[in-house]
Amino acid sequence: MRVGLNLTLQYPPGEDPGRALDDHLRLVDAVRAAGWDSVFVAQHYLSEEMAHLQPLPLLGRLSAVAEGMRLGSGICLLALQHPVDAAEAYATADVLTGGRLVFGAGLGYRELEYDAFAVPKGGRLSRFTANLDLVKRLWAGEAVDADLPWCRLDGARLSVLPVQRPGPPVWLAANGDKAVARAARIGDAWMINPHASMTTVERQLALFRTARAEAGLAPATDVPLMREVVCAPDRSTAAARARRHLAAKYAVYKDWGQDTVLPEGDRFDADLAELSRDRFAIGDPADCLRTLREWTRRTGTTELLLRVHWAGAPIQEALESVELLSTEVLPYL
Repeated sequence: MRVGLNLTLQYPPGEDPGRALDDHLRLVDAVRAAGWDSVFVAQHYLSEEMAHLQPLPLLGRLSAVAEGMRLGSGICLLALQHPVDAAEAYATADVLTGGRLVFGAGLGYRELEYDAFAVPKGGRLSRFTANLDLVKRLWAGEAVDADLPWCRLDGARLSVLPVQRPGPPVWLAANGDKAVARAARIGDAWMINPHASMTTVERQLALFRTARAEAGLAPATDVPLMREVVCAPDRSTAAARARRHLAAKYAVYKDWGQDTVLPEGDRFDADLAELSRDRFAIGDPADCLRTLREWTRRTGTTELLLRVHWAGAPIQEALESVELLSTEVLPYL
């Protein structure tokens, strides 16, 4: 099993973005030195409550400091992109990383983002699937034709192809059951979100595997599991840090409507203690080891992607969490 850092690089609006970047590069350096395998960066637009650096420039910066690590988008909001731009840009990112890119993509859920890009609600899914198909065909070096309202191609070919052939692995984010089944049919893996309960994840993994089998596809090679982790020297410190920062993040997620795209019953309107149950790993190293071991056993995880920092939290807390995880948890996992 590989272990990666889920680096959202969110920070409070008004904070110096250069300082935030420097702090998070320290975090990347710490996990690289500790032997972690990957770093994934996320995407949002117009996120007023939590400022957010964009993934593509960040992947370029990380390619220079995360030597030997796999880098990925977690996730690219592909329905909001032009497929030619996405294909060219992420092919370039694969070149910059020496063929170590994972293309994580998803539909997204924020009305604000879709309104900003003037993408109508009724056309989001068709636009996403069409864009993904075009990106994969362009990466493969095909001559591509398209006649879509947002893209017209006549035998177009990419001049810069990704190092990986026919292209980087495609990991698709999904929350609802239909989206999970769709990810099974058109992606290489389901990028399991960090906010669904493990009971929901376990049920949806069975759905994912069934959908692949019904489509005549081989079982997915990668099973990436994203989770929130607060690891501290003792339980009380971990709980206090989670209350200050992790709970605040999920309050924003609730305002954004993220839990409305989860299956019925998975909601963010509980207190932190209830929300954490079967969802987050919060505690001392022994607690985190016990929780992560159980989750990876239940899911058959091949890549555990851990988020250890949230907007407003001191980076030193995240660095301490990484050290404890690297020395007292991950070697035994």
